[in-house]
Amino acid sequence: MNGVGDVWTARSKYFDKPSANLKVVVANRYDWMNRFIEPNWKGLEVGCGAGLSRSFIRNEHFLLTDYGDYEWLDVKHVDALHTPFEDSSFDFAICSNMIHHLAHPLRFFAEMSRILRPGGRLIVQDVHCSVPLRLALRVMRHEGYDFNVDVFDSNEVCTDPVDNWIGNNAIVDLLLEDKQRLLREIPQFKLTYENNSEFLTFLNSGGVGAKTFYVPLPMLVATWVDKLDRVLIRKFPKAFAMQVQLVFEKRHDG
Repeated sequence: MNGVGDVWTARSKYFDKPSANLKVVVANRYDWMNRFIEPNWKGLEVGCGAGLSRSFIRNEHFLLTDYGDYEWLDVKHVDALHTPFEDSSFDFAICSNMIHHLAHPLRFFAEMSRILRPGGRLIVQDVHCSVPLRLALRVMRHEGYDFNVDVFDSNEVCTDPVDNWIGNNAIVDLLLEDKQRLLREIPQFKLTYENNSEFLTFLNSGGVGAKTFYVPLPMLVATWVDKLDRVLIRKFPKAFAMQVQLVFEKRHDG
């Protein structure tokens, strides 16, 4: 399925008049990352899209990068698989809902290992392709998922290599399905943190571009829904969660 990437509209809607629903979702996707970032570290976001992370990441040495040429970018035309940066030049890298758009996800980990210093962190927020998410994708006809690709084959195409807005929402699940194999395939990294997030907050967010149907909620109610999500996901993460949070740390001998 084709993506519907309109980052200009998404950015405008978020900064001009965001719903409480969307505020809660976007904050949840970035705020947690600050626990793994030191204030004096140098970092970047790869595939930042609308660039919303700058409102949440508490770091003065943080670059926004993307394949596009948007005016809010610090570095434009950055291919996540072949970045223009020098070896070991960053302390951290973040990406939010980007890996499932990559045709060759293992190459991304190799590139992040190259640009991160030993001990540097790759901080990831991405899709958990749970049953509720699959149903939502079918209803919204937004992107898609394919569990039949071999994500551990660096040469296999896991999603469209030309259109960056086409996504395969199964990619991260396939990577995490066999963690031991994943870590064998990316020996430069160790997985130091894993958590699940978002259920009702995701379904009633309207999307970053507010293009799908949602019921606007007062901030107090949106916060209560978020708390309910946390309870449900803590008890039944695989059944309800639609997002996953990961931290990979580059080994000092990597």
